[in-house]
Amino acid sequence: MDDGVIALSLGHLGQLFEALDPSPFRERDLDRNAEEFIVESAKELPPRLHYELVIHLDQPMVGADEQRAVEEAVRMYFARRANLLQRDLQRLMHRGRISLVIGVVFLATLMIIGQLVGRLWGESTLGALLRESLLIVGWVAMWRPIEVFLYDWWPIAGERRLFDRLSRIVVRILPQSMDTPRVQRRPGSNLTHTRVT
Repeated sequence: MDDGVIALSLGHLGQLFEALDPSPFRERDLDRNAEEFIVESAKELPPRLHYELVIHLDQPMVGADEQRAVEEAVRMYFARRANLLQRDLQRLMHRGRISLVIGVVFLATLMIIGQLVGRLWGESTLGALLRESLLIVGWVAMWRPIEVFLYDWWPIAGERRLFDRLSRIVVRILPQSMDTPRVQRRPGSNLTHTRVT
């Protein structure tokens, strides 16, 4: 299986991580620009590829221990993000199930009331209007659980799968060379990058 290589050029390794994060090195958050670039690049690659992050540095080459520490920090960051999204998905599905129970009970109650209105008012215009109104209100109450189970869950699940794959990313750190491809810097970003597949 081929690798999907994400190439990132940095002046120094500190640019990869959030400067104000006081956590130990292996638990630090990635810099927002670095994370956005890695995630957006991974989204453009086929999902079955093994991801590899190649960091080109302007500074002298780092040692093997530092390279392993960076790889572990990157993997742990994306593993934490995957776990957070898994919890978000579980909470969403829990709320969806509760909403579904409430919606079904509410709809059944209004349908029973509608039948009572039909028996009391017969086929009069007002009776028919009340029955139809109650039915519409009941189905409107079902909108939220239907939205959760049809639409809301799958973007979160897709992003969780992406972060889960990124939690196994291979990281290589290389010195900057003359043949390292570069593209224009993003406004407000200290990252220079290219995508290689």
